[in-house]
Amino acid sequence: MITIVFIIVILFYLCLIGSLVFGFDKVEEFKLKDLKPQTKFSIIVPFRNEAANLPELLDSFIKLNYPKTLFEVILVDDDSEDDSMKTIRNVIDTKSFEKDITRTDIITIIKNNRISNSPKKDAITTAMKMAQHDWIVTTDADCVIPKYWLDAFDECIQTNQPNCIVAPVTYSDGSSFLKRFQILDILSLQGAAIGGFGLKIPFLSNGANFAYRKALFQSVDGFTGNNNLASGDDIFLLEKFKKEEPKSVFYLKSDKAIVTTKPMADFKPLIQQRLRWASKTSRNPSWFSKLVGLIVFSGNLACIAVLPVLLLGYITPRIAIALLVIKLSIDFLLLFKTARFFKQESILFSYVWSCLLYPFFSVYIAILSLFKSYQWKGRTFKK
Repeated sequence: MITIVFIIVILFYLCLIGSLVFGFDKVEEFKLKDLKPQTKFSIIVPFRNEAANLPELLDSFIKLNYPKTLFEVILVDDDSEDDSMKTIRNVIDTKSFEKDITRTDIITIIKNNRISNSPKKDAITTAMKMAQHDWIVTTDADCVIPKYWLDAFDECIQTNQPNCIVAPVTYSDGSSFLKRFQILDILSLQGAAIGGFGLKIPFLSNGANFAYRKALFQSVDGFTGNNNLASGDDIFLLEKFKKEEPKSVFYLKSDKAIVTTKPMADFKPLIQQRLRWASKTSRNPSWFSKLVGLIVFSGNLACIAVLPVLLLGYITPRIAIALLVIKLSIDFLLLFKTARFFKQESILFSYVWSCLLYPFFSVYIAILSLFKSYQWKGRTFKK
């Protein structure tokens, strides 16, 4: 009986990840055609205590290839307690006097207007009221933007006429095993996100690289209904947009649109980050998202349980090895395709050790998130 349960769990897992691999290939890579820029963007960046990261982000904004008359940057200060504001002004003042550097008057700094339990959602809502352009793009303060980022969004809009665009995000620093582990983790999430779009069941997005029409945000009443939860500014909006206009949601599978951010340097903040991510799972209205979460949790739990079950003689070594090989192989296939798109194939050399750690890490976070509060930007949020 136990053997049958294990086989069923792994078969469901194989079907799920196999479907996402199929969906991943169904989403065609978007190639830029050097169209004349037309779309105007308002870029919104909430930040809190990001003095160390803001210079790199601002520098990438200033170096964007896109015409500066067609976009603005709104930085929303969420009660920073460090030198974030001073850092921003120093960067702007310095860049304003450099030769061959684009204008810095596209950057506006405002204060967050807190009205809910979600500082980031409040920040986006605050900025939305003063955004001048129809298209909103959100990213995070610890990110770096590629040179042709807005060109990719613009050509996608001109070519496909979407109302919402989900775009790729990855980590840039693989200098330690922990950081490479996180890169593999985010690549798996990105692969699943792309696969969902290919299956016509989008269920994942990332607020670090997310664009949508301001009118669409207003028509779904923004974050109303889920602003009691600190996290989820991206996924909950995606669900609302799907319900409002399901055929206008698009994934921008372009290497020119890849936003990079930094992995956590230590294990403790990584746990807090993943708890924050996991906190929105039970509130997600998407049945497919919950199904994916259940199957992935079951598959990882089976990997942990297979050794004691094997030692107790409830499953034969041949079946146990076969099931593990099936799971690890389909995981690797999705990771390989995703890493190749992100041009991070070298990170796959860490897969062997990561795949041994990941089931324990994943199950631990899933269980801990059921009752554990988490810390984010110096604040504590209850479950």
